[in-house]
Amino acid sequence: MLIEQIHEPADLKKLNQRQLKQLAGELREEIVKVVSNRGGHLASNLGVVELTIALHTVFDAPRDKIVMDVGHQSYAHKLLTGRYELFQRLRQKGGASGFPQMDESEYDAFTAGHASTAISAALGMARTRDIMHGDYSVVAVLGDGALTGGMCYEALNDAGQSGTRMIVILNDNDMSIAHNVGALSKYLTFMRQSKGYLAVKQGVRTRLSSGREAAHAVLHFLEKCRNRVRSLFIDDKFFDALGFKYIGPVNGHDIKQLTRVLLRAKNDDKPLLIHVVTQKGKGYTPAEDHPDTFHGIAPFYIESGEQKGEHRLSSGEIAARQLIELAENDIRICAVVAAMPNGTGMDAFQQAHPERFFDVGIAEEHAVTMAAGMASQGMKPYVAVYSTFLQRAYDQIMLDVCRNSLPVTFLIDRAGLVGPDGATHQGVFDLSYLRSIPGMIVAAPRDVRDLKKLVCLSQDVNAPMAIRYPRECEDLGPGIQSQREFQVGEWELLSSGKDVTIFAVGRMVQLAMQATIELMGKGISAGVVDARFVAPMDRKLLLEQSWGKKLVVTAEDNVFSGGFGEGVLEMLNKENFHTPVLTLAVPDEYIEHATIAEQLKACGLTAMDISNRIQRKLKELSEARV
Repeated sequence: MLIEQIHEPADLKKLNQRQLKQLAGELREEIVKVVSNRGGHLASNLGVVELTIALHTVFDAPRDKIVMDVGHQSYAHKLLTGRYELFQRLRQKGGASGFPQMDESEYDAFTAGHASTAISAALGMARTRDIMHGDYSVVAVLGDGALTGGMCYEALNDAGQSGTRMIVILNDNDMSIAHNVGALSKYLTFMRQSKGYLAVKQGVRTRLSSGREAAHAVLHFLEKCRNRVRSLFIDDKFFDALGFKYIGPVNGHDIKQLTRVLLRAKNDDKPLLIHVVTQKGKGYTPAEDHPDTFHGIAPFYIESGEQKGEHRLSSGEIAARQLIELAENDIRICAVVAAMPNGTGMDAFQQAHPERFFDVGIAEEHAVTMAAGMASQGMKPYVAVYSTFLQRAYDQIMLDVCRNSLPVTFLIDRAGLVGPDGATHQGVFDLSYLRSIPGMIVAAPRDVRDLKKLVCLSQDVNAPMAIRYPRECEDLGPGIQSQREFQVGEWELLSSGKDVTIFAVGRMVQLAMQATIELMGKGISAGVVDARFVAPMDRKLLLEQSWGKKLVVTAEDNVFSGGFGEGVLEMLNKENFHTPVLTLAVPDEYIEHATIAEQLKACGLTAMDISNRIQRKLKELSEARV
């Protein structure tokens, strides 16, 4: 196996073209095998195998800087940079991250988890090189979907006008996470499918690559005239206008051609953009046929491509179904997503109400402000987005939505701890950055039944509102369901305790209830309040259930700083309450990839941890009084 002989990129330089082609096949087999067991981003990684081999053959990482946008194309890179064993535990605790991480390997030039950042980071590295009189190369590798994000154009415009030496490789597979949207996608499709140019180019190469001296002379002449010939068939002035020399389209699965183009680009002193055309999912038929399904995939059976285990509806799918039902009789309701219709479950809304569904691409800032514009004219927009990605639109939430008191509802998926996707995707900051914004209603359902009720409630809320939930939402059953209609800012007392009250948010409600059973066995009477509204808070119930208690406890899957616990402390302090408060939250740090159960344990937020921490705190308080 050649793959087991590759310990560093320098080993690639010892291989011939036949061996490099063999290596590409082995890399694909390894990626499919590991992802089938561990889950991860499959289709996009399969598409860039030859490109990654060519990059590491031509450039000398880590001296040369290869910056990968997002990281959905980093698996082959990890396997070629000494992480074969680490890759076997992909996205598992102690294993390789699913994204590039600077603290994982010196070959990861920049930590990435969100799209459209690679060109900016690479430009910063290139400018540092020039200031420090270095001579290394800087390459930014991004998928075509990243170009739907405005940050790319800011960076391209800056780099192009300054003439900074760097290379941008556009991996164009006609698809990012879902089908690409927008004018640029159509532009790339036109360039990619310019059959006239591609046919002429291939025909000339085929006829002239016969070995005869005259033929080679003509071929060399045509290579020099490449730009003029291409201009007859392709309008490639878009990137030229931004100051980048355009090269392409290049076959992204031809290692020899890629190597030749990259070698030529390495020696150029201008900013270059190389347009590489690849097939997403290449080499694995189910991923080729369904690249959107195999973008981010749970463990699956290699033979059939079917996912392992029973499929459960995600929280996003449940929210979407409820929204579809409401939209049947309310023409104001529309859905907005940022390149994630499937991940957020809103592909179902797209099918039911296509005229009121808007996928804006990887452009969260635009999504939020567009929704604000719609709301200003009487629509009721719902922006479905992952918690980690909504962070990118903080300014737009604050000034465009909340400052104008517009009724935009945010359906925030993947809230709290997210498991294998790790540090760059944790949804543990949303309560903090949303709670601080004046006028924002922030709610967190404890289970799927609550989620449905909150979506229904939001229909009549004439104010900004956020509903945050984890990917998998439990159904706690009808036994503890509220019989009352929800009111904004109203909490729910689930059980009373004479010693302790636990005010819990979202998924922590179930864990808090389990903890009270453990405490009961220790002779401690603890009750639970479902604090489903983090903003505004239920002052009345908070004070009632804090009065006379030995200890008040808050539990949330959000960081401590600025979170729900701090809000409770602020309110109790303002009311001159002196009841001791124990705040249980995610530590103020980046939580690495592991299972959600492992992450809860690491954060001290399992039911047993909650019970033990309450017992320790009560013991400390008792000893302090003696």
